Amino acid sequence: MTISLRLLAASTALAFAGMTFAATPQTHPTTATSSMSTKTPTAQQQRMVDCNKQVAGKKGADRKTSMSTCLKGGVAAMPAPRSTQQQKMTNCNADASSKALKGAQRQAFMGSCLKGDSPAAAKH
Repeated sequence: MTISLRLLAASTALAFAGMTFAATPQTHPTTATSSMSTKTPTAQQQRMVDCNKQVAGKKGADRKTSMSTCLKGGVAAMPAPRSTQQQKMTNCNADASSKALKGAQRQAFMGSCLKGDSPAAAKH
């Protein structure tokens, strides 16, 4: 009978020890670092802030796609084709104006210039 009383006392002591251990707050590594707001953001955090500013007016799937592309570092490469096309349009338009082309001749010149045909073919 004394053994069962000892077992009962030991199990009660372990139960109280377990409750005390569970009630003790443990410091978690993320909790400690998140309380330090004076720390400079990591490169990924800064990229997130920058990309969020770039996609400010977008919503839904367009925003999600733009954020994904931006976070992967593809933002700088995306506008290049559009600005190249805009530059080509500006250059062809300036060439057509300098040659004083009008009407059908201008249309033919602009079409071949924008396609990237040779200047000799564009002059006909």
